[in-house]
Amino acid sequence: MTMRVILAGYNVDSEVIEDLKKSSLPREDVTPETLSASYARISRDPRPANELRAVAREEVEKARRSNRNIIFKMGHHSVAEHAVFNFDIIGVSRLAIEEIEKFRLCSYTEKSQRYITLGDDFVIPEEVKKAGKEELFTSTIRAQNRLYHMLYKKLKPHIFKKNKEIAEDPKKRSMLDGWAKEDARYVVSLATEGQLGMTVNGRNLELLIRRFASKRLAELKEFNHKIYALAKEVAPSIILFTEASDFNSKTYDELEERAGSFLKQPDESRKQARLVEFTPEADNKLAASLFHTVSSSSFEECIKKAKSLTAEEKKEFLKLAFKYMEFYDFPLREFEYVSLTFDLVISATCFAQLKRHRMATLTAQKYNPDLRVIVPPSIEEIGAKQEFMEMIDRTSDVYSDLKEILEHGAEYVLTNAHRRRALIKVNARELYHISRLREDATAQWDIRRMASEMSKLAREVMPLTCLLIGGKDAYPDVYECIFGKKPKFFPP
Repeated sequence: MTMRVILAGYNVDSEVIEDLKKSSLPREDVTPETLSASYARISRDPRPANELRAVAREEVEKARRSNRNIIFKMGHHSVAEHAVFNFDIIGVSRLAIEEIEKFRLCSYTEKSQRYITLGDDFVIPEEVKKAGKEELFTSTIRAQNRLYHMLYKKLKPHIFKKNKEIAEDPKKRSMLDGWAKEDARYVVSLATEGQLGMTVNGRNLELLIRRFASKRLAELKEFNHKIYALAKEVAPSIILFTEASDFNSKTYDELEERAGSFLKQPDESRKQARLVEFTPEADNKLAASLFHTVSSSSFEECIKKAKSLTAEEKKEFLKLAFKYMEFYDFPLREFEYVSLTFDLVISATCFAQLKRHRMATLTAQKYNPDLRVIVPPSIEEIGAKQEFMEMIDRTSDVYSDLKEILEHGAEYVLTNAHRRRALIKVNARELYHISRLREDATAQWDIRRMASEMSKLAREVMPLTCLLIGGKDAYPDVYECIFGKKPKFFPP
């Protein structure tokens, strides 16, 4: 058969779809379910895929029954991945966004507090309203927001003056303005309204809905109800397992209760980053993994060979893995056999960025005022640290007040400067990605500092694996240091 590649479908704005429906005869096949059903048949039906799609469009109810049987009875949830949804998510808190963006196989683009000047929009949690603490909550949030605007007003001229050469380039003035906004935002709360665009396939949407059915926050319950209603309307046959489960509802609660009997004393350590676990003899394992791919030897033999190499032989061999690498390239997949685990104490601002690296394994504790806060250096430079810390102390006091009467929701009042503990496990390939993006000169200073510390700790235990690690801007110099010449392409 001659090769054919057919564009089977693509995302279209829902308003365009509605306009097209209005100008056509009534039809039932405007649903992503037909794609799921037709692709499910590929494994057992010899007809070409485009013919299977045509059949599914003609028999929508049959296609829906097929989806339900395949997903529910046969357990092949993967067919739901062929249905893709785009959602505008507007007017949700930063705290809720953290929960929404936990789903690693979805795509998100979020309103940036770095580039957009914030107003006074924030979510008032139902939990706070029911507890009769709305006035205390709103007065605190509005005070934070007033300080944000005051800080931004002072930071902008300070940053422009401090970076005179950059400010001379009109194209870079918006970047400096962003620096002022990103430092001022440390005083605003997790209740601050945001928005995002989310793209998600049917399988992951069902997972999101099922997990959110067990969430305790009223805002997340409302979000779940709204997104489920929209999905069910257009694709009822692929969103099936949506009820709250004991697994999602009770597991962490019981773990917390039991752990409390073992861990009596809080850990007072506030060190920013600690490397708590890593692959032993990582450079040997990386070399062995590369040997394994390009030879016919067993991995056991490859490990023996890697360990027998002299230090210089090993370095020269591993350099070959980097020889033709450009700043935009990922390291080879074999780098995924090497991993590191970091214990972090991290601000909400930094966490919001780190969580975007979804190929890592990232878990986090609740925000904890006892870990204090991150104060942007620029706040001290303009002489505003005292005002900043007075607002932090006021916020922490209100949090304590809310915490006494609320089982959930007190954390809304905490700021972007407040910290939490997080545990992140990355393979070496993902660490390169974090380093390229977050150690770059254009990266936000808080996560740049965190990424630099992670890279430093990684180099100490696996120097050859980390030969070319570093920010995008530093890549040409790092490459030249290793190979004695500049790479072919330079970062823009």
